Amino acid sequence: MTFELFKRVALKEDLPEYNMRRGDVATIVEHHPAVDEDGYSLEVFNALGETIAVITVAESQIEPLRSNEVLQVRLLEEAV
Repeated sequence: MTFELFKRVALKEDLPEYNMRRGDVATIVEHHPAVDEDGYSLEVFNALGETIAVITVAESQIEPLRSNEVLQVRLLEEAV
């Protein structure tokens, strides 16, 4: 599945190296086509709309948002 640029997606798994958790929402800012599995650069925002990270993930690590899902706020823990 190819995701459109600037669409919001959810992470399908925890990404401790980025201090991100499954279900965190991010915006696709770049598509990286590949032979094996495409990748995407995502911009992650805090609750105030400020950029907190730009990360690169494999397509299998993200999923589209669905109409029966609710966004939730969590505290961003300091990276260990």
